[in-house]
Amino acid sequence: MKDKICIITTVHTPLDIRIFQKEAKALVQEGYDVSLIAQHERDEIVGGVKIIAIPKSRNRFTRFFELAWRAFCYAFRQKADVYHFHDPELIPCGVLLKILNKSKVVYDVHEDLPKQILTKYWIPTGLRKLVACCSQLAEAMGAFFFDRIVAATPKIAERFPTGKTVVVQNYPRLDELVMENTIPYKQRPPYVVYVGGISRARGIEEMVRAVGLLPEKLNVRLVLAGSFSPTALENELKQRPEWRQVDFWGWQPREGIKKILSEARIGLVILHPTPNYLDSYPIKMFEYMSAGIPVVASDFPLWREIIEQAGCGLLVDPLKPEEIAQAIQWLLENPDEAQAMGERGREAVQSQYNWSIEEKKLLQMYKELL
Repeated sequence: MKDKICIITTVHTPLDIRIFQKEAKALVQEGYDVSLIAQHERDEIVGGVKIIAIPKSRNRFTRFFELAWRAFCYAFRQKADVYHFHDPELIPCGVLLKILNKSKVVYDVHEDLPKQILTKYWIPTGLRKLVACCSQLAEAMGAFFFDRIVAATPKIAERFPTGKTVVVQNYPRLDELVMENTIPYKQRPPYVVYVGGISRARGIEEMVRAVGLLPEKLNVRLVLAGSFSPTALENELKQRPEWRQVDFWGWQPREGIKKILSEARIGLVILHPTPNYLDSYPIKMFEYMSAGIPVVASDFPLWREIIEQAGCGLLVDPLKPEEIAQAIQWLLENPDEAQAMGERGREAVQSQYNWSIEEKKLLQMYKELL
């Protein structure tokens, strides 16, 4: 009889890249019976994963309380051997499942939560430090009950017990973003791309201002794929004159992202130097590298080490649109060097920064648990 694994999320989509495309699929391929509780329209089986649908939340309040409780009830009925949950708001559910079902429980930590809270626009500024301290305490208490902690970065892992924690980084799958019959690099239009969540802290204002500083003869287009947070930010930026150089595609499935990257000349990852981002490993940077395009990235010590070692891009002050524009212009005017950077980035992903290496750590953890 197969060991039964129940994955739970009330925040992410059921086909989330880390949760579904990487972890759930890897567990199915290893022979486990995998179910996934998530916000979805209906129950269905996708790629061998049984998706158990919970209704979509109307707002954060209903997600934190009503949806979390519903997810717990659904999970409890699964009687799984392992519960693997992905959202901090599900920590109480994880503790209850451990106590009541006496199953193994795994907490998958995607972000440095206390640091992330310090930049949450929807939390009043005066309350952020208090909320961050409370979240840190909740994670520490939860870790006492949980059997394993899966940390998305080494820095996150430092906050949890060493003996229980495994680092499984969110690197791209080798086959995920490579297209056959792509446009030769030097024949591509001058598209500069950004994919992912779109917010001030992720540098959207600086990116838009930077393309407006470039010479008109370059005909640069900033291609955006993702969702704005808050949504009002989109309308605000559309009032800027530089927006005429922007192509906004909204949220895109993986095939759409693959097509966008296959036509791009440069990938941008211009996150602001907030506590949460300084020690992060942005998946979009590795996706650009995997797609074979050079990156223009924030000059953080950790990122500098990766980019300089691979020789795959240029580093800038993310708060200075002039520097961003200069880096973009240099790469467009030096296509031989830019292409070589992209190729070196792809080689680095193929040899080091890829999911096949991280997948082994996840499966080894499950082998030890079961």
